[in-house]
Amino acid sequence: MGIDWVPASGFQLRKAGIHFDAVRVDGDDGRRLADLLGRLTGGDPGPVVTEANGRQGVYFLLPAGSTAHRCWPRGVTRFNSATGQVSYVPVPALSGRTWPLAWRFPPADGHRFVHPLLLRSAAAELLSPRE
Repeated sequence: MGIDWVPASGFQLRKAGIHFDAVRVDGDDGRRLADLLGRLTGGDPGPVVTEANGRQGVYFLLPAGSTAHRCWPRGVTRFNSATGQVSYVPVPALSGRTWPLAWRFPPADGHRFVHPLLLRSAAAELLSPRE
C-alpha cells in the first residue's frame, strides 16, 4: 500500500498542511475521543495515531486546510500551515517497529481523512465542561 506520506519504516515528522492537517488531544481524553469516533463511523473514522510516551497524544489526521479557521474546544491542539505557523506531525509506518507511535486507525488510502465537522462535534461533546 503506497501512501506517499506514510514512511516505509519507523516514523517520521510530516509538515502539516501539505497532505493533511491534524489535531491532538492528550491522554485519556484523546483515547476516549478516538473510541467515540470509531463507534460513530463503524470502525473507520480515518487515520488516527497514538503516542505511548510523553503526553500520550492522540493525533487525528484531517484534510489539509481544514483546522485553521475553525474554533476547537479546550484541550485540542491544532497542527496546520496557517499564516505564520509551521507544524509537524509524527507519522508511523504501517508495520514494524514504530514505538512510541502506533496507528489506532490506519489510513485506508492516502486521500481519506477524519471528517473535521464530525471530529469537532464529538470533541465539543466529550471535552466540554459539564454543568
